[in-house]
Amino acid sequence: MTSITQDIKYRLSLIKYAEKFGVTKTAIKYKTNRQYIYRWKRRYDGSIESLRELSRRPHHHPNQHTPEEIKLISDMRRRNPDAGLVVFWVKLMQRGYSRSIPGLYRFLRKQGIMAVKPANPKYVAKPYEQMSYPGQRIQIDVKFVPSVCLVNEAKGQHFYQYTAIDEYSRWRFVEAFEEHSSYSSALFLEHLIKAFPCPIKCIQTDNGQEFTKRFSSYGGS
Repeated sequence: MTSITQDIKYRLSLIKYAEKFGVTKTAIKYKTNRQYIYRWKRRYDGSIESLRELSRRPHHHPNQHTPEEIKLISDMRRRNPDAGLVVFWVKLMQRGYSRSIPGLYRFLRKQGIMAVKPANPKYVAKPYEQMSYPGQRIQIDVKFVPSVCLVNEAKGQHFYQYTAIDEYSRWRFVEAFEEHSSYSSALFLEHLIKAFPCPIKCIQTDNGQEFTKRFSSYGGS
């Protein structure tokens, strides 16, 4: 259904009045100029559509992409569907493209060919490996002993608790040291090996410096 705006009604009324009383009287009554009336009289062909204001938007923007540039962008996008804006722009520049990044961005958005960021692969938790015999893997953890846990002669001192647990049998070995050092760790391992009733195949730690001091920049060999 064709909509009739107030401007169209005004122009139609102006033309009808001018047909009866002339352009000069019409200009006086409607408080407009004669050129405006003549322009719409020439435009009017008996249809409402002829009284609509024509769009002044240019059909071609002087800075729009050329057919050659559009083809280059399309071909490059097919070969680089996941390339980000900057990377894609650099690839185009290497092939003679001279537009700015904002200009390329507006074109890609308008054409609906912006790169789609691939979804992050869904994390799949690694299933826990069940141990099949004692000593297959022993976990070692080191914790600082809070002062509230110290009683009698131990009050006021600092201790670090080393705990080893066999994953198969849940056998537990605990020892406390005043120092949190590689020396204390080596001593604990020595005691653990002697105390555990079976050969130990693997010992797993949290990679604390007390176990990996040889990898630090200031540790000993």
